[in-house]
Amino acid sequence: MKNTPLALSTSPPDAPPTRILIVDDSVVARAVIGRMIDSTGHFMVAGAVADAQAALAFLRQHRVDIILLDIEMPGVDGLTALPDIIAAGQNAHVLIVSSSCAEGAAASIQALTLGAADTLVKPGIGNLVGKFGDILEEKLHRLVQGRARVANLQALPPPVALGDDYDIVAIGASTGGIHALSLMLRAIPASCQLPILITQHLPPSFMPYFAAQLAVLGSRPCVVATDHMRIQPGRIIIAPGEAHLRCVSFGDGVALRLTTERAVSGCMPSVDPMLESIAKIYGARALAIVLSGMGRDGSEGARAVSAAGGSVIVQDQASSVVWGMPGMIANAGLADAIMTPQAIGRLITEQRRPAR
Repeated sequence: MKNTPLALSTSPPDAPPTRILIVDDSVVARAVIGRMIDSTGHFMVAGAVADAQAALAFLRQHRVDIILLDIEMPGVDGLTALPDIIAAGQNAHVLIVSSSCAEGAAASIQALTLGAADTLVKPGIGNLVGKFGDILEEKLHRLVQGRARVANLQALPPPVALGDDYDIVAIGASTGGIHALSLMLRAIPASCQLPILITQHLPPSFMPYFAAQLAVLGSRPCVVATDHMRIQPGRIIIAPGEAHLRCVSFGDGVALRLTTERAVSGCMPSVDPMLESIAKIYGARALAIVLSGMGRDGSEGARAVSAAGGSVIVQDQASSVVWGMPGMIANAGLADAIMTPQAIGRLITEQRRPAR
């Protein structure tokens, strides 16, 4: 993931170090990455194993906070083992560290869809120092921050104020959002014809495969937005990685415009322009959803949707990898409901405008 500005914070001086399990078949990689982690002072290597089976055995006996998982390993590969490792990790975040995770790689999107918190390209053995170490430490800090409680809020059921007649669903997400999207879309039957717009923080090179994945998960067409594209029922449209997605009136319908101005959040693409535009075009018939993600992107857009009479739903903290974006909106009192991704999917189905 990228694009969300972050001021790294450290744990309190008396807090125990974050415990990390390294799963990599390379002895050298385990040793070098282990030294990097232990040298930070904020993280410690709780274990280092060579394959998925050893990782599962370790996790049956020990608790960790973060798991670094390689994909290409002998026996069961990392992607195949990922669901079992996530379950055995008992809420530990999984960071995929693999040479298979170059930008745009199918493996990256597959890992994120299956529930990995983030991915990181592992360079050759000779380059496992310097910049790689800095990026690894930054990602570890992000995941630790993501575990922090933003507010002591309870999940709210959908209030009576939620409308039952929407014309558009617009979804914003970042870190952890791809897995949340997969859970949500699986809960929406193909018969639901509401158009769905998505702004997910991802680099441009990931978008074609991301769209292909969502088409399968959502059982409906999914395309990367182009300028002047018309919004159509039953289709998912995702923001490209290099532009914001905005709705504009176009004749008797609604079209999309791609813009590149700097957003308040600093993100590209940003959730705010998308939500602000649906508030202006659809008003009370707009449904805004903000899923797991770092930072505050989407807060201004959620405020605009709420002010226009639309509905705002955010993902609950327990199911979020990072409760930054949804937590900010909930804290501001802008969320009409705080729900799991599956419950959001069911609500979209139940509250949808009947097909005509």
